[in-house]
Amino acid sequence: MHRRTFLQASAGAAALGLASIVPEFARASGGLVALVHTQAAGDNGPVDQMIAKLKQLSEEKGFEHRAIYAQDPATYETIYRTLGDAGAAIIISTFNEVAEPFKALAPSYPGTKWIQLFADPFEPAIPNVVTVSYDYYLGCYLSGVFAARMTTTGKTGFIGGVSIPPLNADFNAFKAGVHSIKPDASVIAAFAGSFQDPAKGQEIAAQMYNDGIDYIQTDAAATDGGIIAAANEKEGRMVSCLAPGQYALGPKSLISIVGLDFGVSLYNEATKAVGPEWKGGTHEHTGLGTGVIDFIPSPVFAEQGPPELNARAKEALVEVEKARAGILDGSIKVPFNTTL
Repeated sequence: MHRRTFLQASAGAAALGLASIVPEFARASGGLVALVHTQAAGDNGPVDQMIAKLKQLSEEKGFEHRAIYAQDPATYETIYRTLGDAGAAIIISTFNEVAEPFKALAPSYPGTKWIQLFADPFEPAIPNVVTVSYDYYLGCYLSGVFAARMTTTGKTGFIGGVSIPPLNADFNAFKAGVHSIKPDASVIAAFAGSFQDPAKGQEIAAQMYNDGIDYIQTDAAATDGGIIAAANEKEGRMVSCLAPGQYALGPKSLISIVGLDFGVSLYNEATKAVGPEWKGGTHEHTGLGTGVIDFIPSPVFAEQGPPELNARAKEALVEVEKARAGILDGSIKVPFNTTL
């Protein structure tokens, strides 16, 4: 299972609304490229990244685009079917929960190219579907290496949205990174139960920090906002998040990100799909060295964060670079372990 699950209207209303706007776009010379996102925009992260890059690419390539928020799983098939009936050229959607609707509908619309971001491979493959997975856990390993060098208490934490196999693997990789440097360090995991609950994220993070944890790696999308808020409450608390859009939320606490740039990934996959040599029925693995996933220190923290932490970070990043090189050349093997 892969990642980050969790139209404000009924299925019937969604269909009516889409039917009124989609045909006009579908008749455009460049066709319609539709992004159906299952988490809300305004997250300073994955969804905002994807919408921005889709808009950029549409301007570059001259196709019409549409971003549709599918909040309710009951609307998924209706939305995809409406887009398919309208002749959409490309349908892009997000996260594991859309796999079954894709499998059910894509074969009925062979003229549409379907792209599922953050997905498991389809077995058997569907000729007009591309699935994309991300080795985010490798970036979490690097964050663990960094955390081990940054913590002064020897206590580190990880807060995910929901305990599903890929997030469990992210935690285990983070823990492995910490223990590669400090075998005796404490590494605690917690899950908010949602990718869109900042209040719960803040509650969990506040408890972790109060218990002496001084570095938290997040894996919780919009829930991150509350985790950052908890980090901001006291100097010396560090948090590593997901996206550059979050830097400004914690200029003195958000020290780094394990970046998974969904926008770049969408741009890459959609660029291939609008070209003549697109090949469906494939699965794309995306990891370090692709421009999509990496461990990145915050430039805002480097300017505004506590001087003593920035000094320590410079030394810690040397260790991170060694670990990154080891992963890329194969001398460091990070297990994909989904068991907590």
